[in-house]
Amino acid sequence: MTVRVLIADDQGIVRAGLTTILNGQPDIEVIGQAADGREAVTLARRLRPDVCLFDIRMPDLDGIEATRLLAGPGVADPIAVVVITTFDTDEYIYGALKAGARGFLLKGAEPGQLIQAIHAAVRGDGLIDPGVTGRLLAAFSAGAPAGPPVQPVDALTEREEQVLRRVARGRTNAEIAEELHVSMSTVKFHVAGILTKIGARNRVELAMWAYETNRMR
Repeated sequence: MTVRVLIADDQGIVRAGLTTILNGQPDIEVIGQAADGREAVTLARRLRPDVCLFDIRMPDLDGIEATRLLAGPGVADPIAVVVITTFDTDEYIYGALKAGARGFLLKGAEPGQLIQAIHAAVRGDGLIDPGVTGRLLAAFSAGAPAGPPVQPVDALTEREEQVLRRVARGRTNAEIAEELHVSMSTVKFHVAGILTKIGARNRVELAMWAYETNRMR
């Protein structure tokens, strides 16, 4: 299956570079580009890409609001969104995740990480850049909107807690399996179980919940 991607960034050279990287993959095709958030939302609704790759800072409509319109909690048929940003936009990351982003990367990420993030978004896994996971999520969960975190319908098992902490640190399923000396299918089973227990949509929300409930200290 070819993964269809829409790119939105206000810098033409960035759009061109991302397009070159992604179109160089045998199973990824960039089907559209947008220079601002409003154009990105319009194109996404018309083209229905498998994944949207959005910058946060864009004119007219920023990447957070564009993400909310396409992937927010109230969207009936959400589109997977991966946010790509730089360190000087750290203050917007938490808002992007709350808006429904399935993952985020730094613009300095290696091409392999970008490709991995695209495939993870399609699978519904999501990917958080390991370079900023702890610092960003810990900082912004401290300033999260008022209200107690969601409580799991059933207590997490010890193994689920181990898996959750690794998800929150940005580990992939393969890395978690290696660290815990279990199979990939076992990791997927535990991730699915945690998602069900706390009512999260993806592993990005799992990571935020882990920080909001002080499991990473």
